[in-house]
Amino acid sequence: MLLFLGNMTKKKLHFNSRVIHGGQKIDKSFGAVMPPIYQTSTYAQSTPGGHKGYEYSRTHNPTRTALENSLASIEGGKYGLAFASGLAAMDTVFKLLKPGDEVIVTHDLYGGSYRLFTKIFQVFKLKFHFIDLQDIKEVKSKINNKTKLIWVETPTNPMMNVVDIDSISHIAKSNKLLLAVDNTFASPYLQNPLIFGADIVMHSATKYIAGHSDVILGALIVNSDDLHDRLSFIQNASGAVPGPMDCFLTLRGIKTLAVRMERHCFNGKKIAEFLSNSDSIEKVYWPGLKNHPNHKIAKKQMNDYGGMISFTPKGSNFKNAIKIIENLKIFTLAESLGGVESLAGHPASMTHASIPKKIREKSGVSDSLIRLSVGIEDYQDLIDDIIQAINS
Repeated sequence: MLLFLGNMTKKKLHFNSRVIHGGQKIDKSFGAVMPPIYQTSTYAQSTPGGHKGYEYSRTHNPTRTALENSLASIEGGKYGLAFASGLAAMDTVFKLLKPGDEVIVTHDLYGGSYRLFTKIFQVFKLKFHFIDLQDIKEVKSKINNKTKLIWVETPTNPMMNVVDIDSISHIAKSNKLLLAVDNTFASPYLQNPLIFGADIVMHSATKYIAGHSDVILGALIVNSDDLHDRLSFIQNASGAVPGPMDCFLTLRGIKTLAVRMERHCFNGKKIAEFLSNSDSIEKVYWPGLKNHPNHKIAKKQMNDYGGMISFTPKGSNFKNAIKIIENLKIFTLAESLGGVESLAGHPASMTHASIPKKIREKSGVSDSLIRLSVGIEDYQDLIDDIIQAINS
């Protein structure tokens, strides 16, 4: 996809160039190539209340502005908004709603999202329908005059299901509903939901966008002026904003997003193919495999298939899965994903522990499921590490 970069240049730039230059301007004060870290909470005003620039850093900060412009550029949107975490970004979206409103949500989703919906917003009388968003008939059956939003996660965490954004957007638009897409697993390099009709794109920028496991940050990207005004009001009023250092580190991470994602995808393919051909593995979940039930949809809406893989060892149980994870040497047993280093996790007891076992298992998150975030190391070393962990 090609985009204009506003006042910066009239030339259309490809994604690999936008991660470097998108929405960015050379610092006017000293010509700094990278946006400076404006480590300040307040700004001098020439007259009370009449300052047209920056006033207070909860509202705006030049380092955060540079990041938000970059986020908008790489996701192909008009506006970017940065938050203290991915969940803070989600929290802002759901503050658009009112008590009694209903939301349709994918039943296979990040445990923290499920916790936010059920433990926080249900208390404030929002109603959530957790369903299989691949079943278009079921989606339509849940829509009524109280429905206001469809929340999509694709690929899903951790089952790697792929939701057809285009099909869901047609349903949303015909019923005048908002469509929000959690694009964390794909990153803007692989998928741009706004192209397919999403109104809001959310990222836990902690993951692939920042890319180095040293930042907690969230993002929203929109095209609508009205949505931007409403979300930015909540952003300022609620105050869950990132500090300038985190904004700077995320901007630095974005510069290498394209080259990192190329390697994540290359390694992901190698490891998914190895696991699929291994006699020790029962099932592999990765949308790049031709036998993946949503492979055709993934091929249509994604540029590649990423470095997130889930799998179950053959004849595995909880103890065996834990043994494999604990035996890994190069893969680090840790929460999160999307960093340059490879991570391994046990969703049932880690990222999805907040989801009740019955509900969790209904979506496929069994006690034997292992999730890998494939980093950018040499793929053969990673494969060798998996082999020794299984055989130990």
